[in-house]
Amino acid sequence: MHSEDEAHRPPAATETTGSAAASDGTADGSGPPPRWKLIGPGLVVAATGIGAGDLVATLVAGSRYGYALLWAAIAGVIIKIVLVEGAGRWTLATGHSIFEGWRRVGRWTSWYFGPYIMIWGFVYGATAMSASALPLAALIPQVPVLGDVEWIAQMPFMVYAVLSGLIGAALVWMGRYHALEKLVAILVGVMFVTVVGAAAVTVPNLGEIVGGLVPRIPDGGLIYTLSIAGGVGGTITLAAYGYWLTEKGWSTPRWMKVMRIDNAMAYVISGIFVVAMLIVGAELLYSSSIAIGEGDRGLLDLSDVLADRYGTVFSWVFLIGFWASSFSSVLGVWNGVSVMFADFWGHVRGKAEDHPDRRIGGKYYRFYVLWLTIPPMLLLLLGKPVQVIIAYGVLGSFFMPFLAVTLLVLMNSRHMPAAWRNGPAGNIALAVVTLLFVVLGVSQLLDALGGG
Repeated sequence: MHSEDEAHRPPAATETTGSAAASDGTADGSGPPPRWKLIGPGLVVAATGIGAGDLVATLVAGSRYGYALLWAAIAGVIIKIVLVEGAGRWTLATGHSIFEGWRRVGRWTSWYFGPYIMIWGFVYGATAMSASALPLAALIPQVPVLGDVEWIAQMPFMVYAVLSGLIGAALVWMGRYHALEKLVAILVGVMFVTVVGAAAVTVPNLGEIVGGLVPRIPDGGLIYTLSIAGGVGGTITLAAYGYWLTEKGWSTPRWMKVMRIDNAMAYVISGIFVVAMLIVGAELLYSSSIAIGEGDRGLLDLSDVLADRYGTVFSWVFLIGFWASSFSSVLGVWNGVSVMFADFWGHVRGKAEDHPDRRIGGKYYRFYVLWLTIPPMLLLLLGKPVQVIIAYGVLGSFFMPFLAVTLLVLMNSRHMPAAWRNGPAGNIALAVVTLLFVVLGVSQLLDALGGG
């Protein structure tokens, strides 16, 4: 006798070109155990979550507190591993998307998610395009030959931002996951060379790094500590992991071990980026009492510091890494959040869970790609209206608590096959993560309502 969820389990997704499932002979449950490959959905979700804002937050933490919050940055990596593993386990064990899981928690989840994803996309689109444009606008006029061309040297910032959005939309328009994976892998490689390289040239103090692994909260640094632990790499794209698993062809419990390795290794890589930026902040800024801006422009400030200390060419290399970090977020969000919207809106329109319109590349997916790209250009032109920012802050403050709470419920519910439900350790980990994000959410909500 089958449960309701098993009876309505959608057919497993397969790759159109050389899927891992097909090559390993696992589509019918036969063949050797699936093998993990270095480039997978975990790398996409981790790279998407580590944007310019996250790098700046960690950089500022290092510049203010030295290595004191290194442990919090590492704790943040573990927290993301717990959350993303939950989203992946749900999809592999049940065959349902995370949105279908939220529906089983209650109708209220759809009433929250619908307004959230629309307002979030409107504001984030402008934010992501601006972040990608900043390093280009700073770098290109300095480059020999290009900078000598007057119309290029004087190109308005708005043009760089619009081009970033349009190019990102064009690259993900067809919804080909394999192409996304390859592009993100290239950008991660660029990030690794530049961000880790910047940390290496500062010649970090290994003794102080070890000391930073001891948990302690600096005076007046409680909320900042929680933000580093919970905020770095934490966006709506964490919930997109299950969709990317499906597109990869990892669609049954047989892939559970592979998924866990993929998720853990990807966040270890993202953790290296975070630790590298904290080292730069501690060695280059904290030791010299140099202050930088807290917005994305903080990375431009850092490039100026690097130019003074190590030469112009090194600052150019760092700006390329800044761009790679920002543009990987554009690609990941334009693809991953668009398919989440397609799944949501397809349900609203009464489409079956496996209907093409609810998948990557469908008409609802493409609508949201345009929503992320075109309307936010108005915010770039007019500046971000205070009311939209407040709404964004209010809804956004609840998303990570929403994800943690709903995962805690789903991982213990009757909808989850008994073999894959949480054990005591898993429940304790998710409960601690939930508490962290509730505290952070209340803080962010108060900031948003107070205009902070």
